[in-house]
Amino acid sequence: MNADQRPRCGWATSAPEYLAYHDDEWGRPLHGEKPLFERLSLEAFQSGLSWLIILRKRAAFRAAFAGFDVASVAAFDERDVERLLADAGIVRNRAKIEATIGNARRVVEAVPEGLDTLLWSFAPADARRPRTLADVPATSPQSAAMARELRKRGFRFVGPTTAYALMQATGIVDDHIATCWRATA
Repeated sequence: MNADQRPRCGWATSAPEYLAYHDDEWGRPLHGEKPLFERLSLEAFQSGLSWLIILRKRAAFRAAFAGFDVASVAAFDERDVERLLADAGIVRNRAKIEATIGNARRVVEAVPEGLDTLLWSFAPADARRPRTLADVPATSPQSAAMARELRKRGFRFVGPTTAYALMQATGIVDDHIATCWRATA
């Protein structure tokens, strides 16, 4: 519980950024190329790090990556990579920066149906509300299939765990636990 006494998923109450993210974004259906590309990119940057680090750097990521406009990021070159590596506001990992730029190019070149259609095609047909945090999986058959398809199309930093986190973040799956106020909202 928090000051407002609403029950939440256990992870959501440890920091104000988590609370806002949980209440306003996580698990809500998200559509559109730019917002989905942003979430795909941020989930890749999060790999091996705390999500809280990414949330706290989110504004800097948006500024550094042209608001996650796919065409703009796809046009980034080596000068942009060097600029991003020097930007203390973001996670300065060359492999993740290059993957984000490459993934933008993949969206442009290898996703004719659109990123929205592609990602949402992996939504599970049998949504089950988890009863506890222990019931929330790290992967699913759908996230494994999504990761496989994205990698087949040339995307990087998109394993089954990252794909599942993306699915949670964008509402493709809704893993708010049964007692959470968002599960009943």
